[in-house]
Parts: sequence; C-alpha cells; structure tokens
Amino acid sequence: MEQAVIAALLLVGLVIGTGVGAAYARAKRGWKDYRTARNTVPTARRTAWLAIRAVLTKVGVIALLLGGAAAYAAVGSDHERAGPGPTPTVTTPSPSHPVGR
Repeated sequence: MEQAVIAALLLVGLVIGTGVGAAYARAKRGWKDYRTARNTVPTARRTAWLAIRAVLTKVGVIALLLGGAAAYAAVGSDHERAGPGPTPTVTTPSPSHPVGR
C-alpha cells in the first residue's frame, strides 16, 4: 500500500513539476524577448525618424520642382514673348504739309 501512495505522489509531483517548469521556461523566454525589444526600441525609433526625414526631404524637393515648373508654365518662356521690338518710325515731311508753319 505504501508503494502505491509513493507512486501516486511521484506521478502528481511529475505532472505539477512539468506544468511549473513549462510555465517558468515560457516566462523566461518572454522576459528575454521583452528585454530584447526594450533595447531595440531606441534604435528602431532613430531609424524610423531617419527614414521619415529622408522621405520628407524627397517630397520637399519634388514639391519645389513642381512649383517651379508650374510657375514657369504660368509665366511662359521668354522665347515666346521675345519678338522683334518696335521699329522707329521716320517722319518725313510730306509735300502737302510743309514743316515749320
């Protein structure tokens, strides 16, 4: 009878030990993952801001180029407006209207 009680206690201890050991291993892995994530957050944040700054710089340059192109198109090129200037008109006295009267 005593051996049956010892065997039952060993079986219960084995089941409880397996459950506690698995929970401990899971908690240890979770804590390690937490520490890894906590240490990588500043680096990831810095990398994200660098990526955002690069994108905003590119968008700004493209916006400036588009604004310049729109202004150039609105004003028109100098080549279209540059025609021959007005020529001076020569006033010669006509024979019917004498000069100096």
